[in-house]
Amino acid sequence: MIKTAIKTKAYAASGPGEDLKPFELQRREPGPNDILIDIKFCGVCHSDVHQVKDEWGGARFPMIPGHEITGIVAKTGELVTRFKPGDRVGVGCMVDSCKECDSCRDGLEQYCENRMVLTYNDLELDGKTPTYGGYSDRITVHERFVARIPDELQLDKAAPLLCAGITTYSPLVHWKAGPGESVAVVGLGGLGHMAVKIANAMRAHVTAISRSLSKKADAEAMGAKDYLATSDASAVEKAQGRFDLIINTVSSPADMNTYLGMLKRDGVMVLVGAPGEDLPVNPFSLIPKRRSLAGSTIGGMRETQEMLDFCTKHAIGADIEMIPIDKVNEAYKRLLKSDVRYRFVIDIGSLK
Repeated sequence: MIKTAIKTKAYAASGPGEDLKPFELQRREPGPNDILIDIKFCGVCHSDVHQVKDEWGGARFPMIPGHEITGIVAKTGELVTRFKPGDRVGVGCMVDSCKECDSCRDGLEQYCENRMVLTYNDLELDGKTPTYGGYSDRITVHERFVARIPDELQLDKAAPLLCAGITTYSPLVHWKAGPGESVAVVGLGGLGHMAVKIANAMRAHVTAISRSLSKKADAEAMGAKDYLATSDASAVEKAQGRFDLIINTVSSPADMNTYLGMLKRDGVMVLVGAPGEDLPVNPFSLIPKRRSLAGSTIGGMRETQEMLDFCTKHAIGADIEMIPIDKVNEAYKRLLKSDVRYRFVIDIGSLK
């Protein structure tokens, strides 16, 4: 139960597929281990659209989306040691976990064996209190689930790193992208453009794969050494057996077997995009070359901080289009048309 509360402005959807509209909620005052954050920017992730449309099921309304949050610490609980008011911080896709299972002890809170708590469209560990996301001007979060934003990173361009950045960094690290490795990135959107930048900074040989040639110059500017348009059947044929690792970021149905055929022996394709429907896979796309199809979600908090520090070292930020919050419904429509290069970021100051 909320004993004391902080009035918070937000935008929320009242039902599946409804437009987001102004909304007011109460955030909790920081407990002993909590941090109150004044939100400055919040990225718009494709998963926000999936959730608002209830395409994955289980949506809770009213829903305040947003899990790419950057801002400034406003207040801390008495037991907080890592942060102080005025610090630049970020919050990603999760705000709590059991903190005690093997995964949590290993710093992999995203794979909590009891329950990871999502930043929005979820319930807190009490099983009763709903979580609300970053399309709002404040949020209260346990300090363990807050990352420090280095001074060299702009808060607006850092916001998408809290989801798009870590979602692609984590599998690239896990499957050892680096010098001598041939890495392909399928889809050059919010996730894909971060994957290209990060894999290039890891000194892998990066190929961007998209439907047409329209983003070729952008991909090359981000560090892609090669570019493949799937509309060119001959180019797809030539790419068979070419890559050690494929990071597949698309959130719409795609031919998994075609992409699996592009892997070398022992190659891996990792799904980080999440279409709302099943994707058929022919076993013979995997068996003859000992290929693997895998999935990956975000990273744990240790890895998230590591990613932010890596991006600072290599001067990596998201390519963004800033919008006021009253343009968010228009942004959703444009996102479904891939009409953004490459991440919408909401200026939360526009809420005021």
